[in-house]
Amino acid sequence: MKRIHIFLIGVLLFSSSSCSKYVDTPLPKNELVSGLVFTDDKTATAAVTGLYGSMYSFNYQFANVLINYLTAMQADDMAYYSSFANYDVFKENRLLPSSQYVQSMFADLYSYIYQTNACVEGLSTATALTPAVKNQLMGESLFMRAFCYFYLVNMYGDVPLITGTDYKANGVKPRAPRAEVYNTIITDLKAAVELMGDEYPTGQHIRPDKSVANALLARVYLYNQNWALAETTASLVIDNGRYSLVTDLNKVFLANSNEAIWQLQPLNVVGGRNTWEGFTSTPAINPTTGLFGTAVFRLDTINLIRKYEPNDQRFTKWIAFYKTTAGVSVYFPYKYKVRTSTSAVTEYSMVMRLAEQYLIRAEARIQQGKLNDGRADLDAIRQRAGLPGLSASLTQPALLLAVEQERKVELFAEWGHRWFDLKRTKRSDAVLGPIKGANWQSTDTLYPIPSDAIRTNVNLTQNEGYK
Repeated sequence: MKRIHIFLIGVLLFSSSSCSKYVDTPLPKNELVSGLVFTDDKTATAAVTGLYGSMYSFNYQFANVLINYLTAMQADDMAYYSSFANYDVFKENRLLPSSQYVQSMFADLYSYIYQTNACVEGLSTATALTPAVKNQLMGESLFMRAFCYFYLVNMYGDVPLITGTDYKANGVKPRAPRAEVYNTIITDLKAAVELMGDEYPTGQHIRPDKSVANALLARVYLYNQNWALAETTASLVIDNGRYSLVTDLNKVFLANSNEAIWQLQPLNVVGGRNTWEGFTSTPAINPTTGLFGTAVFRLDTINLIRKYEPNDQRFTKWIAFYKTTAGVSVYFPYKYKVRTSTSAVTEYSMVMRLAEQYLIRAEARIQQGKLNDGRADLDAIRQRAGLPGLSASLTQPALLLAVEQERKVELFAEWGHRWFDLKRTKRSDAVLGPIKGANWQSTDTLYPIPSDAIRTNVNLTQNEGYK
């Protein structure tokens, strides 16, 4: 346990300086000298919640710009303004095992998994914690491990399944089949649902509770085509009464909005930052003209902007634009309005929200032949956006295309949804092939296993298309 203790002291040090808002009571500095971090509720809570701070304290990490914007460039949502090799390889589907962000996202996720495994092991042997606190923290840890593996398996395919902290054993783990990884994800999420409480531990939507675990579980069931369980589990979230579709689209991404199931709280707010997404994608305002400056991340005019129906409020509220000196309209994501501000933080980074649960349930119902119920869920999303309901005459294939469309215009630039949707529905070749041209091949739906990982683990193999 010595390695775990040393590691978690580092987590606690980070927590005490940056993450106290995730914990009801800040951690006194004089308690950090001991490695026995699971001997009281306060230090144990700091150890677990330190993970959320480490995920979101720095820019261009997995949990902010990389997962939101690089996957959007791989799909058909976005492009980067200037030539930058580390981004261009995503946009042009020319990833290599040595690509910087292919390696850093893989490393980020396994670092988080190591932290969660350390917490699971520490909590398993803890005897002095309040039972309710211990259960909540164990549930959060299992949820976070499942969350990380969900992204690993969808980006890289078969991946090493690591559930402990023995670095020697972990360093030679082979890739586990996708089905085995998903079974572990489901097992962890079911356990998390049983362990966590019905309410957020701090009142804010920044630490997972039972509904957060159910929301991810519904997504996992959908990805595995277990339509009945996807419908039932999404209904648990939709029907619990704590969330609602926010009618004012300008307020969806505010801190603790009624639509937010789980958010990451900004901690590194130097210079008036709120979210990293807002700081990165929203251009600065020119103080002389009052107009937007240059947007570095730009939405695809042909493949996204033109896909919106007339009068769709998501277009007018979540997308902004300006004209260049040549008169060309440049569009950029505007879900997050704040680049910097002199006032208090008002926006949190949205990880999961209620609209996705409606879309999960709609797809699951339509796949089961419950066309009217599925259409009603789609209409809830459409009518919130100011659009009319769908025709009752639409067939099942037409309704499934309507699901794809609504997910595209609702969830753009959010956590890889579009990229994963095309892959899981086997629509990548049909949609992206004509757009990407000669650069596209079917094996591009998976990232390569990073060269650093293969170099240090002789049991790892490479994905097809990258050998």
